[in-house]
Amino acid sequence: MSIQKKTSQRQGFKTGESIVYPAHGVGQIVAIEEQTVAGMKLELFVIDFEKDKMRLKVPVAKAESVGMRKLSETDFVDRALKVVQGRARVKRTMWSRRAQEYDAKINSGDLISIAEVVRDLYRADSQPEQSYSERQLYEAALGRMARELAAVNEVSETEAVRLIEINLNKRPARAKVAENDEDEIEADEAA
Repeated sequence: MSIQKKTSQRQGFKTGESIVYPAHGVGQIVAIEEQTVAGMKLELFVIDFEKDKMRLKVPVAKAESVGMRKLSETDFVDRALKVVQGRARVKRTMWSRRAQEYDAKINSGDLISIAEVVRDLYRADSQPEQSYSERQLYEAALGRMARELAAVNEVSETEAVRLIEINLNKRPARAKVAENDEDEIEADEAA
């Protein structure tokens, strides 16, 4: 009995549990196994990412240091949905620099950072089209966010995307705001 308990839970993670791995999003721990690598015994989480048809083995000792975490609580998910309702904050830097920042946020595994990317790169039908790289980053962020929302709320990924899009459409209408017009920006944030 104690051996079974020992192999089914490590560092607060257990088999059958959905987790978030920063570079790949939501996965499920399917097993905790021992392997001998270079003469040393290692305990590994075996994580399946169904969407990507991928299996990852993460050393139990490294799980926290690589940023592996449990799914967000529902109140944290609600905060992320509030973030996507806000006004897009696009820096006036070169696209390549912004793209790197967006990519880092997506791969951080932090739901709020991912929500910021979704908010900043979202385009309504009435707005100009996105470039290919903008669209790729937007879809990556939307997919990561939707998979976590789907896992937390126990709904399909399609329903999670619909929920995110509903919240995106609650955003204030975009208006051209002068960079020094901080009063209008503060009024939008208070709303």
